[in-house]
Amino acid sequence: MLTLIILIIMLGILIFVHEFGHFLVAKKCGVHVEEFSLGMGPIIFKWKRKKDPTLYSIRLLPIGGFCAMAGEVMEDGNKKLSKDKYMCNKKPYQKFLILVAGVTMNFILAIVLLTLQGLIWGSNNQLSYVGLVTENSPIEEAGIEVGDRIVSINGVKTQTWDKIQVAIALKNKDKSYEFVVKKDDGTTKKYEITPKVTKDADGNETFLFGFGADQKLNKSFISSIKYAFVKFWSIITSMALIIGKLITGKLSLDSLAGPVGMYTVVGTAKTSIQSILYLTAYLSVNLGFVNILPFPAFDGGRILFVIIEKIKGSPVKPEVENWFHTIGFILLMLLMVVVTYHDILRLFK
Repeated sequence: MLTLIILIIMLGILIFVHEFGHFLVAKKCGVHVEEFSLGMGPIIFKWKRKKDPTLYSIRLLPIGGFCAMAGEVMEDGNKKLSKDKYMCNKKPYQKFLILVAGVTMNFILAIVLLTLQGLIWGSNNQLSYVGLVTENSPIEEAGIEVGDRIVSINGVKTQTWDKIQVAIALKNKDKSYEFVVKKDDGTTKKYEITPKVTKDADGNETFLFGFGADQKLNKSFISSIKYAFVKFWSIITSMALIIGKLITGKLSLDSLAGPVGMYTVVGTAKTSIQSILYLTAYLSVNLGFVNILPFPAFDGGRILFVIIEKIKGSPVKPEVENWFHTIGFILLMLLMVVVTYHDILRLFK
């Protein structure tokens, strides 16, 4: 139950922050906001401010919130509103700013949380330098040393430790990995490394290489800021790599996690405030990144129509855009069903 409560709170914060971004910029651009809500479901408390037509509400279910703007795709026939209050009648750059604001807020939240993590618990170097090598490990036997930088693994560029983990997760058939390493003297060497393989009681394989990042922690403000931005960019580029591998078929849908998978991860992290803080930041980056993709029903899909409008000089027909987003939403729901199915299967392995 505690795991479920923590997950709901985390997702609620991320969605609320996202919608709050849309709200702020919509108001700034003069778009009429019908309602701004904290939570979903039945209203338990509502109010209006003087000279502000927006209804503010708190709803029963603490799972995010929403920002209901007038005319997001087309005018809805509200005769009380002037045409300049509809989002669909705003200039392309204003639509773009409104749509991108949610993602921007998620990214800002992630950077703030990562900075706090660095200040409170300290941060280590996120770049792909080898910080430790285990004795008699495949890495040591190959000749890779502390201070070396891992440039790539199996052709995947590895600027950070997040990218190293993704590259290692992209297993190849012969279980051999080509490491390109930059040495202290500036020379670059290639190593063919076959990790040791262990299996747990369920038959799940773990690859042991015998190396890791530098564990030295720094709690200074400057190092925390640096850690936050490097980590943020590392997560973004790692996600881009994963999406690319999914599209090309080099990574299966089994690698994705839905609500059930997220529940499992939160259950592991709930014993540590630091882990919860990091996971919230990580999910905030994920939410922002996925939302900005040019896919139907996402902010990125709607931004795509704004770009098309700017290029052709007139808006796309509302009916066409509505169909585009409806079909995309159906496909998204089907993907969620498949991912959740795989999550459940993993629970019973």
